[in-house]
Amino acid sequence: MSLINTVIKPFKTTAYHNGKFVPVSDADLKGKWSVVVFYPADFTFVCPTELGDLADHYAEFQKLGVEIYGVSTDTHFTHKAWHDTSETIAKVKYPLVGDPTATLARNFEVLIEEEGLALRGTFVINPAGEIKVMEVHDNGIGRDAKELLRKVQAAQYVAAHPGEVCPAAWTPGATTLAPSLDLVGKI
Repeated sequence: MSLINTVIKPFKTTAYHNGKFVPVSDADLKGKWSVVVFYPADFTFVCPTELGDLADHYAEFQKLGVEIYGVSTDTHFTHKAWHDTSETIAKVKYPLVGDPTATLARNFEVLIEEEGLALRGTFVINPAGEIKVMEVHDNGIGRDAKELLRKVQAAQYVAAHPGEVCPAAWTPGATTLAPSLDLVGKI
């Protein structure tokens, strides 16, 4: 069963954010657009490239009213140590969420049980707490912040324009579609 259009499950944990340890719960993800990005572990190889790419585009997400949450099964203490020792991770201004009990990874169905690590899972969540975009793939394949930004823009557009959909490779300002009987077989 897909998690698309389901409401996120309740959780409470701690994140490292802006030099502090802060509580994070499901309530923090509601009332605004959120992106939850799971990655396997701190102090690894592909993970810092992804988190750094998101950090480089964070201002663009913020302009859209979107908060990003980076999540691994590491603790918030490990996130701080990584932030303090890596130039790439030092750029991260969004919360790095600790999930040492793997509650979040299980809730979002990305936990590799035998390893205690998360797959690379990306989830776009609307203000009602509903998952609108999800992508999960092998841990050897890094993600692209620009493509994620485009998906967020499409999700926000569809939410604001009922009856319209965004075709492949849609970008803001491009033509959308209004599904109807008249379009059947015409595209």
